[in-house]
Amino acid sequence: MATHQAVDFQGIVISRSDYKERDMLVKILTDKFGIKTFFVRGARKRGFKLAAAILPFSHGTYFGTVHDTGLSFISGTRELDQYQRIFTEIELNAYASYILGLATAAFGTDQALPPLWFTKIFTAINLIDEGLDPAIITNIIEIQLLETFGVKPSLESCVICQNTQAPFDFSETYGGILCQRHWHLDPHRLHLDQRTVYYLRLFSVVDLTQLHSIKVKESTKKALRKTLDAIYSDQVGVFVKAKKFLDQMSGWEQLLKKDD
Repeated sequence: MATHQAVDFQGIVISRSDYKERDMLVKILTDKFGIKTFFVRGARKRGFKLAAAILPFSHGTYFGTVHDTGLSFISGTRELDQYQRIFTEIELNAYASYILGLATAAFGTDQALPPLWFTKIFTAINLIDEGLDPAIITNIIEIQLLETFGVKPSLESCVICQNTQAPFDFSETYGGILCQRHWHLDPHRLHLDQRTVYYLRLFSVVDLTQLHSIKVKESTKKALRKTLDAIYSDQVGVFVKAKKFLDQMSGWEQLLKKDD
């Protein structure tokens, strides 16, 4: 087992849990080592000097000892900050937690992430905290993560004839989009409207670091959510606890609208 002593790394605190009487286990997404669990001695004592550094959604530069497997250790931080809106607003918290949970499911623990993916996740959390639509940012991450789960739908052109001209529909059976000439091949295709198909295709290639604003109609957002739920349920089979809470929140919103 390799040990990396006195190393620094960028990190986002995913979660933490009590351990024994005074200690904590803190899970952090790191730029160099992937998702690691850190043993923090004395974290539950009053006046603990690293208390702010191990709050969920704190982020910055951490340094300490990192083991390839097993528990690692934090000795200090610098340039520490916190995603204040995510930390205080329950909806944003749920979306950010879901993204980090998906990353954990996709990449596991104790293995380095491709640098591109740390940047994507870090950028997504930043954008949510800055006020961009959290549902759309989450959709982008979900679509782009499919390849990591071994599911990469073909969204550039028709899977049968490589036609790039709409209209299209999505076929789970064929693993991508079908142009209208081949819809008859899959009567169980998702029967999506063209705006939803457009955003599925766009989100599969959009660069989050270049995204400054985005606005999608509510009806399209619902269709995107239904489509991605179907793909993740039927082809990925990953359960993230925060997703259940997001679904519950959506149900609450519908009830409130009915009451209005």
